[in-house]
Amino acid sequence: MYIIENANILKDKELHTCSLLINDDRITAIQTGFKRYQLIKMNAEPYIMTPSYVLLSSKVPQQGSFQDLKTCIIEHFLLKGCTTLFTYADITYEKELTEKIKAMETALISSPIDFIIGVKIPAHLITISFIRSCKKLKIPAIFVEIQDQEELEKVPWGWIREAMFPFNSPLIPLISSLQKKEAKAVMSKWKDIMQREKIPALYEEVEENKPLSIPVLNKIGLYPQKGSLMNGTELSYNLYLKGREIKNVDEASLFHYHSDRLVVTVHKGMVVLSGKKVLFKPGNGEHVKVRTPSYFSL
Repeated sequence: MYIIENANILKDKELHTCSLLINDDRITAIQTGFKRYQLIKMNAEPYIMTPSYVLLSSKVPQQGSFQDLKTCIIEHFLLKGCTTLFTYADITYEKELTEKIKAMETALISSPIDFIIGVKIPAHLITISFIRSCKKLKIPAIFVEIQDQEELEKVPWGWIREAMFPFNSPLIPLISSLQKKEAKAVMSKWKDIMQREKIPALYEEVEENKPLSIPVLNKIGLYPQKGSLMNGTELSYNLYLKGREIKNVDEASLFHYHSDRLVVTVHKGMVVLSGKKVLFKPGNGEHVKVRTPSYFSL
């Protein structure tokens, strides 16, 4: 056990100074201080601490070499303070679901960071049998590629809602290359249907290569398991050098504009980035299985 003291944890665009009691790779307690404890202490005062990020990426190399995967994960994830990769298998027919999920698992078997696998489907594949198959495999998210509004009208939503229960993997819209005006109308239609039919869903697209927000992490069942620093959670965090020029700080601006200040990334208690040196441990990542999407009340 040891203590991280004077940690400036970034939460809701504010810095909260506290101390963390660490046991193995988990946070055992968070308090203002642990003066009675005679333990090794790490002073985090010069830094801003954030949970490590979860990023969505559809560009995971599946057919390439180990070197291709290593380069991709270092450049797009580890150097950016991300220790969980969110991706999806592209499904065209229901019968290929299991095979495509296994292929993605195999492609990521040597990943040093955790990963979560959803599916991407065309709108016409939103069927009772397909949704039941996803529920059986505990698929945490179903990305729906939408071409036009008419597709959405053809889906038997009442039956779909029943087929989803009780696992309730959220449906996440992916708008195909439509004009901006059309895309806005399709998204509006999507939101209306999802709310009216009470379907577990996100009402807007999830941006790739950008830290997933807490509401999105919660919807897919990853929060507070990932993307948080609280009692009982895994010890996965980033340390950024503090500076006077960093004002109105939030995770998005740190990620996009102050990546040069990222000095340490820790994944489940192990350092994976120190300065610009990446400690790449093949196979150290695990396929994160979601128990229940949206189970944590925000």
